[in-house]
Amino acid sequence: MTTVKQHPVLQSRAPQAFSSLLDSFFNDAVSTRRVQGFTPAVDLWETDKSYELEMALPGLKKENIQVEFEENVLRISGERTFNKESKEQKFHRVENLYGKFSRAFQLPEHVDATAIDAQFENGVLHISVPKVEEKVVKHQISVK
Repeated sequence: MTTVKQHPVLQSRAPQAFSSLLDSFFNDAVSTRRVQGFTPAVDLWETDKSYELEMALPGLKKENIQVEFEENVLRISGERTFNKESKEQKFHRVENLYGKFSRAFQLPEHVDATAIDAQFENGVLHISVPKVEEKVVKHQISVK
């Protein structure tokens, strides 16, 4: 006869029936997704005059988004809160991600930080970072 040693903590978590296994799965999945945070999708491209960025943030308000620029790093952060749960509702599936997010992008030195424009419309954050002419640090001068 083979004996199986069980850990006391794990033994108390063992479900008694298949239905309780499903219940614990759904409850654990819903509660962890709400607090773990997420990484929003970003499109980043360059034009002749600027660097452009679009970030998908559905369900957020512009008051919940912070945009900062420091030492050539553009940092976007915020939080999407889960506030739809009540005692009358029992969620079985929550696929939207909730929690805090933060993204940072290193930009070249030749940008105009004072003219950065951020607009939020229909769940999409659009940021435009204008370029400035690069300063000439070293230039070879031909002798005539």
